[in-house]
Amino acid sequence: MHEMNEGECRALLTRSSMGRLGCAQDNQPYVVPVCLVYEPDYIYAFSTLGQKILWMRANPKVCIQIDEIETEFRWKSLIVNGRYQELVEPKFATERSRARQLLESRHRWWLNALGQRHSKSSKELLITPLFFRVQIASMTGVCAVENEDQGCPTS
Repeated sequence: MHEMNEGECRALLTRSSMGRLGCAQDNQPYVVPVCLVYEPDYIYAFSTLGQKILWMRANPKVCIQIDEIETEFRWKSLIVNGRYQELVEPKFATERSRARQLLESRHRWWLNALGQRHSKSSKELLITPLFFRVQIASMTGVCAVENEDQGCPTS
């Protein structure tokens, strides 16, 4: 295994569209898949009101984990630590618009959040879209390679 440098970590973030968001409340961790998009210093995501949002409002320290797996001997894994920031209007109207614009570049970016909310209720619900970002505080990544003389693969 090799440690990834900052450029390799950012390259993995740039090409990733899914990750796992980790948050915690009262010493209980909670991890969920999220559709995401990276822009320097921030990771943007979309959700609806639920457990993860309530927990992140109470404790904004979060992490995001991203994997890129080719084989069991050739993979990359990245952990981003940061701070949750809800993009509420009107205060964050510009940032919210930017988040939506970035996320719309991803195929079916809204499906996880809205699909999960619909499946939890048989009644029609008013589902309010919620955009948020994670301000990146630190990131670390490792990769596995088949040949020990190789560094981390670039793709």
